[in-house]
Amino acid sequence: MRDKVVQRRWFLAGLGAAGAAAAAGPALLSSRATPPAQAASTAPHAPHAAAHPAMLMALIGSYTSSTPAGRGLDVAHRADSGALEPGGTVDGVPDASWLAWSPDHQYLYVTNETTQGTVTAVDLTSHTPKVINSQSSRGAGPTHVAVHPEGDFLFTANYTDGSVAVHRRNPDGGIGESTDLVKHAGAQPHAHQIVIDPSKRWVVAVDLGADSVYVHGFDHSTGKLTQNQQLVLPAGTGPRHLVFHPSAKHAYLLSELNSTITVLGFDVESGKFTPGQVLSSRKPGAGGENFPSEIAISRDTGFVYAANRGDNNIATFSVEEKGAKLSFAATAPTGGDWPRHFALDPEQTSVYVANQRSGTITRLARDPGTGLLTPAPEVLEVPSVAVITFHG
Repeated sequence: MRDKVVQRRWFLAGLGAAGAAAAAGPALLSSRATPPAQAASTAPHAPHAAAHPAMLMALIGSYTSSTPAGRGLDVAHRADSGALEPGGTVDGVPDASWLAWSPDHQYLYVTNETTQGTVTAVDLTSHTPKVINSQSSRGAGPTHVAVHPEGDFLFTANYTDGSVAVHRRNPDGGIGESTDLVKHAGAQPHAHQIVIDPSKRWVVAVDLGADSVYVHGFDHSTGKLTQNQQLVLPAGTGPRHLVFHPSAKHAYLLSELNSTITVLGFDVESGKFTPGQVLSSRKPGAGGENFPSEIAISRDTGFVYAANRGDNNIATFSVEEKGAKLSFAATAPTGGDWPRHFALDPEQTSVYVANQRSGTITRLARDPGTGLLTPAPEVLEVPSVAVITFHG
């Protein structure tokens, strides 16, 4: 099963080479994503994205080199009904597979998942997205980027060659010089995620190919990483993403190759994980192929959500014992095919799902009391969609 997933990712990275040259394109918002009736009335230098300043803005990434081709980085606005309305496309952001905000939510950083990977910085201080610059990710197929909570560095996980790059962040929000590059050990390392723990002391890298979670110390004066722990999981686990409990005492690790969630204990002082409970990401009795993709915890810390590609649902888990245990609650169909990513809106009353293969973003209404999700009718078409985030 691992070979199938690895080959799929390598094929995607190869396709992405065609989009690399677009990274130097103009940093203007076009009207390609706007319906024809709206595009006709939209002035070239007055983007549709500025037409709804009071509405919540969503940024949406998609694969420009896939079939059908995505548009890269789209803008949408949320209506009162919960529906997302298209607002334009930011030119020059190919194969946008992950989106991460600066601490002040004024700048967005986008992985360009191409053979010669790059990361693009986007300025949203005026609420009209403008590309600042792009820098090499120093690896192939970058799938994840994170900005340090102090705002001075960003970290990129390169999937294809299993490496983590560190870059300084410039005062204007742009991406500066690279200060470090760490290559994971093993025959087929594939770094899939990079995240900073809630204490801001440790940088955590999740490597699907190495079946490992790495914890690094970070020196702000030099911009260098120092490995502190390699937590090795059983062969074939395929860890993809983790999310910390805000207490920093626990984290929840979602594994792509065996459809599990592992509850990890975390000691902030030593910077080390200890594996605990392991449970399925799927509802009891589920069969067939399945590749989980994304995991998140609600702001009230009462619920954890996991996306299942194959089952095409979002599973809800109750958080118990102060974060040390999860219990399966329910699943809700996403209404689309291959949910690669999802995001809770700022009010935590809806979950928006990026269904890659069906090219749709669907909405699930969320009950804040029970944590349960219910399919809603709103759908936005975004070919080869990969990721969604809110500028809230």
